[in-house]
Amino acid sequence: MLRVVPTALCAWMLASCSAPARKNDGTRISSGFSISSLAKTDIDMVAEVHFRETSAHLRVLMEKLYRRNPREWRKTGQTSYEAVVALVFDTRHDWRFQELGYLKGTDAIQLAFREDYQGDRVLAYVVGLATMHLAAYNDKSEFYALDELAPQKLYNSARNFEIAAWKLSNARDAKGELYLLSNETDGPVKNLSFEREFGKIIAPQDMLARIIAEKTNRTIVRVIQTMATAVFLPI
Repeated sequence: MLRVVPTALCAWMLASCSAPARKNDGTRISSGFSISSLAKTDIDMVAEVHFRETSAHLRVLMEKLYRRNPREWRKTGQTSYEAVVALVFDTRHDWRFQELGYLKGTDAIQLAFREDYQGDRVLAYVVGLATMHLAAYNDKSEFYALDELAPQKLYNSARNFEIAAWKLSNARDAKGELYLLSNETDGPVKNLSFEREFGKIIAPQDMLARIIAEKTNRTIVRVIQTMATAVFLPI
């Protein structure tokens, strides 16, 4: 009997640690400790925070783009832009969208600025950004001790975000009109909120790339390009 009690107690403790606490509505309550966290390094946890924060900024960016370009979400047949945003960020689809020809990453971003493209340019743009971001993290959102992130991928992704931001503000159609409206610099009130969202994505990504490079004794090959002629870097 004395042997059974400690065994049962250990089993109960392990179950308590591994089973997530939940609210009455079934949603998980974040706790300060889980068994899975034992398999994570500090870098893993930092990477997860960076990944979640960037995903949140991309969601905000999509909402803002739809508010500035309402004609785009109406092309999808959805009842509101919120419905499109929820479809992209709250449903499982493995980032495969038939309306984009299943394009991802920089290919989807380029699609958003093609003259002959008649679909939702905001959808193409944000799906491209999100899947490019995902690729930089090896298509994962959770990381453990055996996972290995490549600082060069993170660095290249940050440069690609810069190029994508430049295209958003400068790419125009044959009539000289912007494909997508974003920052507003004319008039007495300037709107640079899109630029700020990109800044919140790029700076942390560069910092994470630098941290991992120093931690793993790797060298990042830095690239200097002129925005007007810049090409997307491989991820």
